[in-house]
Amino acid sequence: MTDAFAAKVFAIVRGTRALSLPQWGTAAVKEKKGERGDSIVTEADLAVERQLADELGKLDSGVSFAGEEYGGSRDAARLWLADPIDGTAHYARGLPFCTTMLAYIEDGEVRLAAIYDFLNDALYHAVKGGGAFRNGEPIRVSERPYDSAYVGWESHLAKPENLARYFAMFGRALPFKTICAGYEFALIASGKLEGRVQFDPHGKDYDFAPGSLLVKEAGGVVANLGKRTYDYRELDFIAANPHVFAALTEGADAAFPITEG
Repeated sequence: MTDAFAAKVFAIVRGTRALSLPQWGTAAVKEKKGERGDSIVTEADLAVERQLADELGKLDSGVSFAGEEYGGSRDAARLWLADPIDGTAHYARGLPFCTTMLAYIEDGEVRLAAIYDFLNDALYHAVKGGGAFRNGEPIRVSERPYDSAYVGWESHLAKPENLARYFAMFGRALPFKTICAGYEFALIASGKLEGRVQFDPHGKDYDFAPGSLLVKEAGGVVANLGKRTYDYRELDFIAANPHVFAALTEGADAAFPITEG
């Protein structure tokens, strides 16, 4: 992927601000998708996804598109994966924890990521092998150890096995939660949080794929639970600075020990 192509992609993501920003805090709920109060759809979600699909299609018609609202096939070798507004319930309430997210996936690997904090016009982006950036300035994960860490998490805690893992994880670190994966991944890549763990999460691939590359390119470690490798199609994973990743996966008391290479 050339720098010029990536720049056009990021400009397309930025261009959605004209649709999302005016409705922040005032957007009416068009649909409630589930029992959870944060699972809603607004007209802005639909409009942003339509614009992303249209503009990216003009840029390269050979790449398939799949989004949270309108769906799409994941079978193509080259794929855009989009969450038009991650944190829609926050968005409708006028809370700041909401972003627009996009990942480019080729042959099953995330190769470009954008997480756009449209309220602050802050674009977090990464291309595989090129580092991570906020509005063009390099960003990096923190060096804080586990016992000084803020760690995000996502799980169905009503299940006893998940609750047990939650308590095992937070013996020393402090839990942090905004109910918005994209916002938290941007904080990790910027060194403001130390990590995030998904185990039996509520989110989908479009919630996590962009953040996985952003954190990795910012110097973090990203791997599926029990492994040292990462596949965006497996939703249980850790994205953290190296110190926190080691604390969560190594030693007799590790909450998520590595069991395979």
